[in-house]
Amino acid sequence: MSVQKGGSKTRPALRKGRLTTRERAAFEQVKRMGLELPGVQAVTKYDGSPVLKIGNCFMAGLARHASAERDTLVVRMDVEQRAWLLEDAPEVYYLTDYYQKYPLLLVRLSRVDHVALRDLLRVSYRMTLPKTPVRRRCPSRIGVSGVA
Repeated sequence: MSVQKGGSKTRPALRKGRLTTRERAAFEQVKRMGLELPGVQAVTKYDGSPVLKIGNCFMAGLARHASAERDTLVVRMDVEQRAWLLEDAPEVYYLTDYYQKYPLLLVRLSRVDHVALRDLLRVSYRMTLPKTPVRRRCPSRIGVSGVA
């Protein structure tokens, strides 16, 4: 995290400029797939980038940190699974130093296929559910039984 004069923390370094038409179009497929999962909502972050959430919890979105490539999706991912994917398909999946410390994975949208993208969103969905207040209050209403 960067530090301003006087020692106060600021937001991470975001990629400058608005989202490109290409980035918005790339996220549309992600959005359609994500909204098929129960309880998922498409919202816009403070910087104008689209994200998928369950309640107030992040599930997936466009990577906007300056270290990430354009047209990159960021999803929740177990660290062990992430290591396997990074080794298996480095042309599709990657990490930067900024994202390394979080249980997240960066995905090149131009290189991921439809089936893999759907699977990634399901994994991210399952990882997000335990963090949501809705899941803690109503485990029978929003479950993962229909998500393979």
